[in-house]
Amino acid sequence: MKPKHNYKNLKIWKKALNIAFETSNILEAFPKKEQYNLISQISKCSISIPSNIAEGSSRTDKSFNHFLDISLGSSYELSTQLLIAHHKKYINSEELEKLENNIIEWQMMTSGFQKTLLH
Repeated sequence: MKPKHNYKNLKIWKKALNIAFETSNILEAFPKKEQYNLISQISKCSISIPSNIAEGSSRTDKSFNHFLDISLGSSYELSTQLLIAHHKKYINSEELEKLENNIIEWQMMTSGFQKTLLH
């Protein structure tokens, strides 16, 4: 049996954690009226991305791949919520573009990593 992955050594986990940190920093400037709405939603899905990588890393490669799929889904959810936040003028275009570029880069890295798991 192959050894399990150490998630702390995975580039995709490190990048996902940085996305969660960047997102958390941006949320500090959101209006308090969004505390239980958009802030909560954005926070949950940004935290879900590295968390699912960590949880899945202790499983079989097939199961790990499933957890990576969940992480990818959370990243698309995060992108959508960031667009809503931008529309509401809670984040500016520069912040949105920086985060979106990081998310897209992470998505590409993760898709590439998934291919190595399945072969």
